[in-house]
Amino acid sequence: MKRSCSRVVARLWPGVGVVVAFCVASSLAWAAAKGRRVPRQLAPHPGNIFLADEEVVLPLSTNGPTNWRLVDYDGQTVNSGTAAAAGKVSLGRLPVGWYEVRTGDAEDTSALPMSLAVLAPLQTPTPATSPIAMDVAMAWFYARERMPAAANLCALAGVNWVRDRLSWPEMEPQRGHLASPNRYDASAQAQAAAGLRQLQVNHVSPRWANPQRGRFPTDLRDAYNFYREVARRWRGLVEAFEPWNEADIENFGGHTGSEIASLQKAAYLGLKAGNPKVIACQNVFALSRRPILEDFQENAAWPYFDTFNLHHYVGLDAYEKVYGEFRSVSAGKPLWVTECNVPVRWSGDEKLKEPSPADLRVQAERVAGVFATALHQGGAPVFYFLFPHYVEGQTQFGIVRPDLTPRPAYVALAAVGRLLADARPLGRLPSPDANVRAFMFAARPDGRAREVLVAWASHGAAKLGLPAPPEALFDLLGRERAASGAELTLTTAPVFALFPPGTAKRMNLTAPPKPAPLLKGTLSPVVLQAIMPKEVVLLAHSAYRLDPSKPETIPIRVYNFSQREAHGRFKVQAPPGWSVEFPAQLRLPAATDSEVKLTVCAHNQVGTTNVDKLTIQADFGHAGRPFLALRFKTN
Repeated sequence: MKRSCSRVVARLWPGVGVVVAFCVASSLAWAAAKGRRVPRQLAPHPGNIFLADEEVVLPLSTNGPTNWRLVDYDGQTVNSGTAAAAGKVSLGRLPVGWYEVRTGDAEDTSALPMSLAVLAPLQTPTPATSPIAMDVAMAWFYARERMPAAANLCALAGVNWVRDRLSWPEMEPQRGHLASPNRYDASAQAQAAAGLRQLQVNHVSPRWANPQRGRFPTDLRDAYNFYREVARRWRGLVEAFEPWNEADIENFGGHTGSEIASLQKAAYLGLKAGNPKVIACQNVFALSRRPILEDFQENAAWPYFDTFNLHHYVGLDAYEKVYGEFRSVSAGKPLWVTECNVPVRWSGDEKLKEPSPADLRVQAERVAGVFATALHQGGAPVFYFLFPHYVEGQTQFGIVRPDLTPRPAYVALAAVGRLLADARPLGRLPSPDANVRAFMFAARPDGRAREVLVAWASHGAAKLGLPAPPEALFDLLGRERAASGAELTLTTAPVFALFPPGTAKRMNLTAPPKPAPLLKGTLSPVVLQAIMPKEVVLLAHSAYRLDPSKPETIPIRVYNFSQREAHGRFKVQAPPGWSVEFPAQLRLPAATDSEVKLTVCAHNQVGTTNVDKLTIQADFGHAGRPFLALRFKTN
C-alpha cells in the first residue's frame, strides 16, 4: 500500500512525503473500519450518551451542595438528590430515553439543563446496506480532537452513511498542488475508524479556477484533475462524492441545467480515473425546479452519475409531488436524499439558540416521519440534516448541542437507526381516517428480519386497525410500549410496530412509487461546455439572455479527457430562422481541450416570450457522441 500510493503521488503531485504519510494512516483507518463492529462509547461518555446496560454517572459542577432532579422526556421526575460541589451524580441504570438533570439553579436562563441519552445497545453491527444516514459536516464543525467522539455518537445512533464537507480551495490551494494532510483527512479517518461509510461534497471553486468562487471552474480540466486526485487520496476512506452542492440555487452559484451537466461529466470522468470503484453521485439539486431539471436531462448526463441526488425541506405531504419531479429526470438511477428535514425554530437566549421545550418535541416527532416518508418515495440512503448544532437565521437544524449533549431528536434518530435498519419500503397502509400516516417496511432490527410499521397522526389523534397485534411496539424514542390488541392509538408522535415477515401481505398496502425506467447510454471522454457569464443567466428559465438585434458569439470549450487523439464532426440544430456558425469538425490531441466559437443571430425572435433551444451533437468515433443543449431567451 505504501509503495503503490507513493508511486501515484510522485508521478502526479509535488510534496510526496506528507501525502505518503497520509496514505499509510488512511490504510490503517480503513483496516479498522472495514470490519464494522457493534459500537461502544468512548471514555468518558462524550455527549452524555449511555447504553441501557450500564451505570449512568455524570459530573455536576456547582458552587456548593445543590439539589438536582432527573426529568425524562415526558417531564416526569424519575430521580432526585443532592450533589456536592464539583461532584458526580450516580443515577444507576436507566431505561432508554432522553433526560435532563435540573438543579437548584433552574432560574438561571443563561445555561441549559444538562441533557443525556440512554440508547438500547445495538445487538448487531449496522448493516452496510442500511438506508439510515446523516449529514454530519464533520470537518467544518469539529476540531480534530473532537472528531472521534462525534463519529462515535453517529455510530451509536445506528447510522450507516455520513456526509461531510470538503473545501476545494483548502485541498488544492494552488493548481496541481494538493495540500498536506489536513482537517479533511483527519475527518475522513475518524469516521472510517468509527465504521461509517462516507459521502463528500464541495461547493466552491478556488480563486485560481474561477474568481467567482461560488461558480463552477471556467476550465473543466481543473474539476477533472481535482476529483481524480481526491478520489485517489481517499481511496478506501471516502466511498462517494457529490461534485457540487445545490448548484441550482443562487447560494451556490445559480447554474443552469446545462452547466450542471457539463460539470457532472468532467467530474465523473475524473472521479472514476482516480478510483474506478468510487460512487460518483450527481451534483445534488436543492429544488425541483422544472426548467433546470429538464435542461439537465436534455444534456444527456445520465451515463455520468451513479446516483441521482436531491434535497428537500418541504412538509411531509409534499414529498409525493417533489419526488415525482425528481424521479422523472433521474434516469432510473438510485435516489440519494443527501439533505432532508422539516426543521424547527430556536427561541429565547440568542447565545444558546435552543428551541423551546415544545419545539424540541416537535423536532423529535418529525424524525421518524421524515425517514418513513422519504424511504417510501424511494430515497435510499436518506441523510438527515443535521447532526451538529447549526443555525440559519431563526432555524435550528442540529440534533446535538455544541458540547455534543443530545436534543431529543438525537434519541429519535437512534430509534430509526435501530428499528429501520436495512429498511426497504413495502407500501403505505390505507386508512379511512385521512389523518393517518402509516408506512410498512421490511427491516432488520437487531439483525432479525421483521416487518416494521411506522405510523402517526398528522394532527390530533387517530385510530388505526391492524390485521394482528404487533409482536412489539416502540415509541418515537425507541422506548418499548405495551401493545393493546390489533389497533393503534396514534398521535403526532410516531410509533414503530414490529410484525413477523409476511404480515404486509394481509394489509392491502398501496405500493411504493416505481423507479423511473433505467436509461442506457455510453460515456464519452469528450465533454462540451458553454462559457457564459453569470450576468446573462436567467435561472428561473435555466436559460441565457440573448440579444436578438445582433449576432452573438458564445465560446464552446471541447475537452478530450482520454489518452487518445479524437477527431469529431459537429451538427448544430437551432430554432427556425436563426443564423448559426460553428466549425464542422475538430481534431483534439489526447488530454487536451480546444475553444471554438458558436455565433448565433436570433434576428427574427424580437418580442417572443418563449425559451428557445439549441443543440450541438458531435460524433467522435471511438470517443463517442458528446452532446450539449443550450436554452436562450431573447426578450
